[in-house]
Amino acid sequence: MTAGAGALPTGGRTVLGPHRRPRRLRGTPAFRRMVAETRLAPEDLVLPAFVHEGDSPRDISSMPGVQQHTVEGLVELALHCRDAGVAGIMLFGVPDHKDAEGSGATDPDGILNRATRAVRDAVGDDLLVMTDLCLDEFTDHGHCGVLDADGRVDNDASLERYAEMAVAQARAGAHVVGPSGMMDGQVVVIREALDDAGFTDVVVMAYTAKYASAFYGPFREAVASSLSGDRRTYQQDPANARESLVELALDEAEGADLVMVKPALAYLDVVASLRAATDLPVVAYQVSGEYSMIEAAAANGWIDRRAAVLEALLSIRRAGADVVLTYHALEAAGWLREQR
Repeated sequence: MTAGAGALPTGGRTVLGPHRRPRRLRGTPAFRRMVAETRLAPEDLVLPAFVHEGDSPRDISSMPGVQQHTVEGLVELALHCRDAGVAGIMLFGVPDHKDAEGSGATDPDGILNRATRAVRDAVGDDLLVMTDLCLDEFTDHGHCGVLDADGRVDNDASLERYAEMAVAQARAGAHVVGPSGMMDGQVVVIREALDDAGFTDVVVMAYTAKYASAFYGPFREAVASSLSGDRRTYQQDPANARESLVELALDEAEGADLVMVKPALAYLDVVASLRAATDLPVVAYQVSGEYSMIEAAAANGWIDRRAAVLEALLSIRRAGADVVLTYHALEAAGWLREQR
């Protein structure tokens, strides 16, 4: 090798010269922190949380460390999130009663709206209160919309219910509503309903690329889902990536404030493609199955739990997500504060 190439034989050893630069910048923690290309901080994280109508918390067997909370327990959890510096808490309701129309979703005294009021009263504007805007937790058939006479999800009839839900959740105090049903036109219908009701400041977080994923399994237990079958007629096919850009264009045109990819780890390519295609903030949801895989491997001693959690979250941020919804949010925020 010539001298100009930078590797020079000297007394039986090789001197790499300028090509040694990458390792020089990795030599100490201070160097690594200084040149880190991707940052992970508590304010990048949102904690999804479940609330039910009972008087005591219920463990979720497939999600170790996660519970269905009482309203009082949820308020306490939200205060912990506020104090830990996470960006927000995303609320999912688990009602005792379900029916074909999902009437509990729009009942002001339904579990999700009641819990939203209680959390917002406790945290004010110091923590973002986000709500899942979908009927699946409230319907006795478990689908994300209402069904027609043939048992198929009726897109337009579902949109009417979504508009009602959006207003009910805004009245309860939600800063952000997250329509997750993947109905065509859901963002514009919700935006118009919120504006017409005077809630022009409520943010719409579009589930832009929500895939029909196998990684939702533990979530079905968490919300006591009544679903039989699947949601492949309205959620995206895992085989498709370009389709997410079509969904993105529609959500942008309809007035979305935030766009989401769900799941996260198995769809980092989609996160990256949305990040490259939009100036809107991109959210990624590390879903229940992704959480439980890490927990199961750590419980068996196969991985370092803390290191794996933080590496997974960092990978989602590195792919381009501005915000990560994760069941590890509160614990990870504590670790990140320790590192500062």
